[in-house]
Amino acid sequence: MDDLPGLYEIFQGEVANVTDYGAFIKIPGSRKQGLVHRTNMSSAHVERPSEIVDVGEKVWVKVIGREKKDAKEKISLSMKVVHQGTGKDLDTNNVVLEQDERKRREFRDYSKQKITLEAVLNTVCKKCGCKGHFAQDCFMQPGGTKYSLLPEENEDEDHKNDDGDRKKTDKHVKKKKEMKRKRHRKDKEDSSGTENSSSSSSGSSDSEPSRKKSRHIEKRKRTSKKKKKKHKKRKQRD
Repeated sequence: MDDLPGLYEIFQGEVANVTDYGAFIKIPGSRKQGLVHRTNMSSAHVERPSEIVDVGEKVWVKVIGREKKDAKEKISLSMKVVHQGTGKDLDTNNVVLEQDERKRREFRDYSKQKITLEAVLNTVCKKCGCKGHFAQDCFMQPGGTKYSLLPEENEDEDHKNDDGDRKKTDKHVKKKKEMKRKRHRKDKEDSSGTENSSSSSSGSSDSEPSRKKSRHIEKRKRTSKKKKKKHKKRKQRD
């Protein structure tokens, strides 16, 4: 049997083949080869593995995965977690490997799955014969009385208090509206009274100058008559 390295073991191997997706490394003491994917060649992005390694070159690698498929074992290797000059492990706690595994995991979208409670609501309990729960969740003892769920007293009191508060607020709002209407009516009445008083005062003020004019005219007429009489008398004397 081939002597294969264990998981997270570091060894130095020779590059057997270079492809577009990675490089195959010969495992010492075995006929099998391990694959270094291009994402595990360097911490930087690698587009062409041929620019990193050549066939026949020796590199330090770390075993990051072993998987069996169809009686064949696939060995995954990594170069970026091993110092290529000394062969020292740069990721002793395998933190980088765990991060890479998380990135590779497929994201499952559960938003399209519908959550229904019909299966639970339509179930019939074998103990009490009621719907909505299983027999293992039933609290009824065999031969005992059946119980039904009722709303708590605190909830009823809260609802009553809420209704009372709503009624009070409605009454308060109605009173405010009535007060506003009364004030509006008073303001209208006051404004109409002031308009009447202003109109009467304006009428009286208008009548006063007309009276003065009529008096002045009468005085002029009188003076003119007196002058005419005096003029006639002088003529008669002459």
